[in-house]
Amino acid sequence: MTDTPFPADAIANRQNLALLTQLRWIAAAGQIATILFVYLVLGIDLPLVPMAVVVALLLGANVATLTLGRRDPHVSNTELLMQILLDVAALTAQLVFSGGASNPFVMLYLLQIILGAVLLTPRAAWALAALTAVFFAALIYDPLSHDLTLAPDANLPQLYVVGTLICFLLASGLLVYFIGRIARNLRSRDQRLADLKRQAVEEEHIVRLGLLASGAAHELGTPLSVLSVILGDWQRSPALGGDPDLGPELAEMQTQLDRCKTIVTGILMSSGEARGEMISRTTIGDFMRQTIAEWKLTRQTGRIGYRDKVDPDREILADPALRQVIASLFDNAFEAGALRIEVTARLDGETLEIDIADDGPGFPDEMLQSFGRPYTSTKGRPGGGLGLYLVVNVMRKLGGQVVARNDPEGGAVLCLTLPLDRLTPEDRRGG
Repeated sequence: MTDTPFPADAIANRQNLALLTQLRWIAAAGQIATILFVYLVLGIDLPLVPMAVVVALLLGANVATLTLGRRDPHVSNTELLMQILLDVAALTAQLVFSGGASNPFVMLYLLQIILGAVLLTPRAAWALAALTAVFFAALIYDPLSHDLTLAPDANLPQLYVVGTLICFLLASGLLVYFIGRIARNLRSRDQRLADLKRQAVEEEHIVRLGLLASGAAHELGTPLSVLSVILGDWQRSPALGGDPDLGPELAEMQTQLDRCKTIVTGILMSSGEARGEMISRTTIGDFMRQTIAEWKLTRQTGRIGYRDKVDPDREILADPALRQVIASLFDNAFEAGALRIEVTARLDGETLEIDIADDGPGFPDEMLQSFGRPYTSTKGRPGGGLGLYLVVNVMRKLGGQVVARNDPEGGAVLCLTLPLDRLTPEDRRGG
């Protein structure tokens, strides 16, 4: 056994294979009991030696399956198909020696069809149904079946056997189709439930982060205010503020301190405190240009270009949460090694689309597959990945989404989509 985690499908296939081996033990025991009853009680002369060989081969296949399963626990869908086909072949061989298509046990083919429809992919299930139908049709012309008397007037009428084949074809086709549809519906339901559960866990995590951030902002407010007062006193002091070396440094310290206070205010605003007074009316173009300008004021790295494809411009509410989402994506791009970002805003009907493309290294494949999950990051530091995680969830709360991809020519592209009515003032909405 290996410590490497298996994919969910491989685990399910392994469990299904275990069920098939258990069913094969039961089938072998049932064949032995049926053969003995028909031979000893009903007095029908059966070829016991070849039928016993089939049972022995079936048991040997089961032992081999269990042995190989311990060495290689990975089970593919193809292997499941081969296992079911082995059972179909064994049943066909027994029917060849016991009456062919006139044997009432021919309906056991439907059991294999049902198992295939439940356990296999749709293509494999249809292939199994087709092969089983071929075996059934071949049994109609089985010459060995004519040596047995299975009805008062010798063998069953040919028309009855052909009708049974037609009935089997209809039943197997309907079983594969409807069981396959039901299985897909159940898988879709389970996926939706898993997504809802994951979303609930993520939202609980976000609430905890929000409470932590809000508490930290409250706690930082007092020491930042004290530092601001002390720096103000130093700047007014002739000995410090008038010093040609210390004066500019004190001014820079005051600038960075003001920036810290602005960040703390933004955290409190995002947590619901003082939010109403910060939302104002603007247009899409002005909102984007102001967001980019504010980001440039506090960062000294990288270049940002903006292409406005919104024509005519539309009035919106300047939601601070959306502004923080865009600024966070700018930070992530430059921290990942980008030198330039190109931002494009456009309208697709009543949906605002914002593309943020950079010239950095792009996303690794594993990052794209787990995009938006917490602590998934290429930065290699504790807590990394929370930025994109919060971005995805904030956009979801706003009614939009974020899609990440790599540009074939290099760099990463993040596409933000948001219904325009979530940003439109109520007095401008229709209806």
